[in-house]
Amino acid sequence: MKNIKKHLIKLIIAIPLLLFILITPGVNIITDYLWFDSIDLSSVFMVRILTKLFIFIPLWIFFGGFLLLYLRHLNKSYTHLFNFNYKKLITPISIALGALIAFTVSGGIWLDYLKLVNLESFDQVDPIFGMDISFYFFVLPFVKEIIQILITFLGFVLIGTTFIELIFSDQIKIADESLRETPSEFVSRNLNKTFFIRLLSKTKYLVMLLFLLIGAHFFLKTYDLLYSDRGITFGAGYTDINVTLWAYRTYTLVAVLAAIATFFASKKKKFLYFASGPIAIIALTIIFSLTASFVQKLVVEPDEISKEREYLVNNIEFTQKAYNLNKVDLVEYPYEETLNYDKIQRNTETISNIRINDERPLNQTFNQIQSIRLYYDFYDIDIDRYYIDGEYTQVFISARELDQYKLDNKAMTWINQFLKYTHGYGIVMSPVNRVTNEGQPELLFKNIPPITTTDLVLNRPEIYFGEQTEKYIIVNTDEKEFDYPSGSDNVETMYSGDAGIRLGTMNKLLFSIKERSMKLLVSNNINSESKIIINRKILNRVNEIAPFLEYDTNPYIVLSGKDGKLYWIIDAYTTSKAYPYSQTFKFNGKALSYIRNSVKVVIDAYDGTTKFYIYDEDDPLIATYSNIYKDLFEPRSEFPDELVPHTRYPQDYFDLQSRVFMKYHVNNPVVFYNGEDVWDIATEKYMGDVQTIQSNYVMFKIEEKAEFALILPYTPKGKPNMTSLLVARNDEPNYGKVFLYRFPKDKTIQGPIMIESRIDQDSVISPQFTLWGQQGSSVLRGNVIVVPIENSLLYVEPIYIISDNKDSLPEMKRVILVYNDTFIMEQTLELGLKRLFGEIDDTPTGAEAGSLEELLNDITKKFNLTKESLDELELLIKELEEKIK
Repeated sequence: MKNIKKHLIKLIIAIPLLLFILITPGVNIITDYLWFDSIDLSSVFMVRILTKLFIFIPLWIFFGGFLLLYLRHLNKSYTHLFNFNYKKLITPISIALGALIAFTVSGGIWLDYLKLVNLESFDQVDPIFGMDISFYFFVLPFVKEIIQILITFLGFVLIGTTFIELIFSDQIKIADESLRETPSEFVSRNLNKTFFIRLLSKTKYLVMLLFLLIGAHFFLKTYDLLYSDRGITFGAGYTDINVTLWAYRTYTLVAVLAAIATFFASKKKKFLYFASGPIAIIALTIIFSLTASFVQKLVVEPDEISKEREYLVNNIEFTQKAYNLNKVDLVEYPYEETLNYDKIQRNTETISNIRINDERPLNQTFNQIQSIRLYYDFYDIDIDRYYIDGEYTQVFISARELDQYKLDNKAMTWINQFLKYTHGYGIVMSPVNRVTNEGQPELLFKNIPPITTTDLVLNRPEIYFGEQTEKYIIVNTDEKEFDYPSGSDNVETMYSGDAGIRLGTMNKLLFSIKERSMKLLVSNNINSESKIIINRKILNRVNEIAPFLEYDTNPYIVLSGKDGKLYWIIDAYTTSKAYPYSQTFKFNGKALSYIRNSVKVVIDAYDGTTKFYIYDEDDPLIATYSNIYKDLFEPRSEFPDELVPHTRYPQDYFDLQSRVFMKYHVNNPVVFYNGEDVWDIATEKYMGDVQTIQSNYVMFKIEEKAEFALILPYTPKGKPNMTSLLVARNDEPNYGKVFLYRFPKDKTIQGPIMIESRIDQDSVISPQFTLWGQQGSSVLRGNVIVVPIENSLLYVEPIYIISDNKDSLPEMKRVILVYNDTFIMEQTLELGLKRLFGEIDDTPTGAEAGSLEELLNDITKKFNLTKESLDELELLIKELEEKIK
């Protein structure tokens, strides 16, 4: 009785556990389908499932049938050794192993198969074999995978057969027990020529097939030479074409001959016939390796530029095409030193959008002055442009997201996390060129509920989908959601969007298993109208939908001028390592040799509607994906008109292109070989440290109109002067066009680090930094912005002061302007420009007197002092003394 109870208890524990293990994969598949169906993309999900099933069934038949026939064949040799008929086990073992292998293989090759059958041509061939580039993207990877799978499968079958022969063959000699023979002694005594001949007679056709597959493998290796990194060039070089290529072709022929020799070895029982193939391949590998080394050292390197010239041309041409740099226009910038105040006034759109603030200290400021509550967070600051009150204005914008991890520990209840605190609220926006008298950003959108003095309208401030919305939520429950704080109370709301999956009885059970939460199943707050919203973190969301794309690390929020709603825009990329002759580079931690910014994804921050728009319709890779997922992608013409003015050339993509272009802007192979014209990205002193300058969105006049552009300055390698400026255009109809301002070689154009060095040496500015840096304050230097104006260059750098107090905020206190050899530091950009171009004297009168008057006003205000303000007052007085001098 006790044993029965004991077994019953084990059964009660085991059955639910087994069911849980078995149903969890099924639950994931069902809930994934429910989610895809809820966002109207069930066809995308079914493409994956049906393709895997389509591949799985024939593979199951093939592998299962192969194993069944082969094991039955082996059975004839060993049946007499056993007292029972194990033939009954062959069929279920074959079926099970075949299913396992087919499941594993189909899960790995399904997408490559789809790309193969839906491929689009590149209409470009490689220079060595004359194959269309699509062959390397779609055909070659799939064929190599299949061959590798078959080689691996046959290898395991042959290893298994060897093991069976070694253990069960009646011709194996077993030592007397008294000798106590070890396993290694047993193997060494029986693994002889006779054993291998006997084994070969049973496996000759498998070994022949294996040699043929190895031959195919070597043949395909010839195409891999286009990715060779031997010598000075990436891709096939002189030695690769004249030695290694012939080596692979020879290996292919020898592998075919080895397959034929295997047949005769079995028939003639001559083990040497079989061994001749592997021995020949090994010997030839050594010979060709030595030959390649000899040719490289004694033939190529003494005359390298001559021998490698045509291959260098291939490397340059194909690398430029792979990174879309062959379309970069070269524009000679006729640098002049004729800028004056009249020209400044002719470029008011450019001047009024010069950035005198910086997003990194601004992020700290937004989080301190606009978080409102502890649980709100500004994840990052984005730069965009809007027409505000009729003026084209560059702005900083950031979404106020709700970070549940900042809730008090006692408030981290299940209801609060999944039913109550469900969304962020509103945005903060500030112009890039204006700050308050206290050095803080001037806010165009602020507070909760959001208020603005502009003509922009925000009708739907709730943010249910964002960069930090990691957890699922349940909406339309009996528990109202927290909307936003209002004084000492909270305003509550109910979700009215379309997002979510209805939680009927079965769905509650499914999602409680998926999320491992019994509370989701038993909560009394969940009713028949309740819906669960999952995949709310926008980067996770797009990766669930289209994991075959790479995504930009910086999604940005946009306020639509049409419906007053908030949308996220994410740039997506098609990438590959398969572009021949193209140098590989790292992009977001991943090595690649081809990239296109082919897709822009738009996500509604309120209801999560996610749309993928093809933005580069010339990309064969995205065209192939579009053939596969016919319901996923929409053409560029369907991109929402109200969001078109906010599309940006992505910084991640631009930064990669700029790194490639440092070396691959050169077309002459001799110049490229000698490294005569290699560039560096300019450096600057930022926040006290010298660093490589980051690309910046700026606004300046291009073709008689101010445009929102992305720029990055270059310097000659190892030198500080600026040689060129890479520019990407963002505004329609010129979106995506990239050009290079090339500066005259007969003039020294100051690079950002030269400006920084001269600031440090300036007899007026440098002592001022020292003064501010004393007694508990630090001077922080922002980005040096290079602004092209009327064939001249204006340099602008904001200066911040921050107290050493823990909760202090960086304050933008001064702007440094540099033109030619003149350096001006002033409180405002306007005043600095007037001084820079001689519109006002440097005497304490007029506008300068106004500057002194502002200082005096600041000093007067400080007489309403707390003790902590005395140091700041002393600094202001010293500054006043300096100005009077």
